[in-house]
Amino acid sequence: MIELGVNVDHIATVRQARRTWEPDPVWAAVEAHLGGANGITVHLREDRRHIQDEDVRRLRQLTHIKLNLEMAATAEMVEIARSIRPEMAMLVPEGRHEVTTEGGLDIVSQEAALAKSVARIADTGIVVSVFIDADPRQIDAARRIGASVCEVHTGPYAHAFHSRGRDAESPAVAAELDKIARAGEQIRALGMRFNAGHALNYFNVAPVARLAGLRELHIGHAVVSRALFTGLREAVREMKRLMVEASQAR
Repeated sequence: MIELGVNVDHIATVRQARRTWEPDPVWAAVEAHLGGANGITVHLREDRRHIQDEDVRRLRQLTHIKLNLEMAATAEMVEIARSIRPEMAMLVPEGRHEVTTEGGLDIVSQEAALAKSVARIADTGIVVSVFIDADPRQIDAARRIGASVCEVHTGPYAHAFHSRGRDAESPAVAAELDKIARAGEQIRALGMRFNAGHALNYFNVAPVARLAGLRELHIGHAVVSRALFTGLREAVREMKRLMVEASQAR
C-alpha cells in the first residue's frame, strides 16, 4: 500500500519565528502518526532555519515512526546522519538563498563525491535516497552512486496543475505527469524504490498517487497548512485517504 511521509519542518518554522519551545516538532510527529502517517521527514538545513539538531535527536529517541532525514551531502550532515541513524537519509540540493528546495540534485556533475557520501551513510545501515528531477541521466547516475531510493521531484507537475486551473486533463499537466511515470518505470527497472514529492496538495495528489509502483509520497506544507484549520491529525488522515483511494484505482 502507498505510504505517506509527513514533513514537519514548518512546525519548527513557526517555533523559530519566536525562538521559543513551541510548537514542538516531536508532538507534531506523534499527531501525524496517529493520523495515519507512515513516516516523518525533517530537513536539517545547514543554516538551521527551522529544524534544529536537537529536534532530530529527540525525534529519533522519542517517537516510534520511520524517520527520513533530508540533508545536503556535506561532511557535517553525513556524520550527523551516521550518529542519529534515521531509517532513511535523503540527499537534496541546498542553497541558503532559496525559500525551499527547488529542483533535484544534480548527481551527474558530482558523481564521485556523492558516491562517497552514499557509501558512508549506507555503511551504518541507513537507506539512502536521492531527490532528483525526472531525468533519465540523473536516474542512471543515482544507481551508479549506490542510492536505494529515488524521490522524483513533482514540483513541475504541481506548478503546471496550478497554472492550468487545476485541470488534470490539461496537456501540460499530462506531460509532466507522464515524465514522472516514465521516471518511475526506469527507477524500478534499475532495482531502486520509486518515491515522489514536492508541492503536492489535496487537489493534485491523486494523479500522482495512482502511478504504478509508487511507494511513498512526502508532503509537508499542504498538510501543515490544512492543520491550522483542522488539526494535524485530521489533516494527515484526509491526505492519506486521498492517496490510498487513488492508489487503489490503479
